[in-house]
Order: sequence, then structure tokens, then C-alpha cells
Amino acid sequence: MKLIIAMIQPHKLPDVKKALFEADVHKITVTNVLGCGQQKGFSETYRGVVHEVNLLKKVRIEIAVNQDFVKSTVDAIIKGAKSGKIGDGKIFILDLPECIRIRTGEKGKDAVG
Repeated sequence: MKLIIAMIQPHKLPDVKKALFEADVHKITVTNVLGCGQQKGFSETYRGVVHEVNLLKKVRIEIAVNQDFVKSTVDAIIKGAKSGKIGDGKIFILDLPECIRIRTGEKGKDAVG
């Protein structure tokens, strides 16, 4: 089992969701977050005052999958999120040692589904 975490541009979320659904991945968690990477932010002037904006809006997607869905999930995220420009995001793949479905008590691969 793996936990896939992706940081993407907010406007790319509909494209990523569509690509995931086409790859038969339907269970996702989405969170609005702030962060910076290579983009490093930008300067903005408001009423004559310069503001440094170095934390940019991103969307964090978390998906727990069984081993046989890792490649198709990652490929779908890349397909939906890639623009070829700085700021497209990152994908992290972590080992998921245990998963328990609260409703049924199922554990492991059966709980991930």
C-alpha cells in the first residue's frame, strides 16, 4: 500500500480529477494549502505599498492506493497537472504500513479498496 501526495496548481484540479476518474481512481482527499518552491513568489503593489507574496496557493491531493494502482495514479496526476512550466507541482509516494476502515474494521489492502 502507498500514500500518494501531490501538490498541484489550484486551476488544474478539475483536469487532475478527470484524469484520475478515467484511471478508475475515485477515492481522493483534497486540501487547499499555501507553499513555495522554485516559483519563489512575486511582488505585488497595493495602494502604493509593495507586498512580497512568497506563499502561493496550491492544492494538496492525498490518495491511498494498493500497489497495482500506483503507476496509473501517478500517470493520471501528471496528465492532469502538467503544463510544462515552473509551479506544476510535486508528487510524493510514501509507504503506507497500515490502513483500517472504521465502518467495517477491515485492515490492509481490503480497507484501501
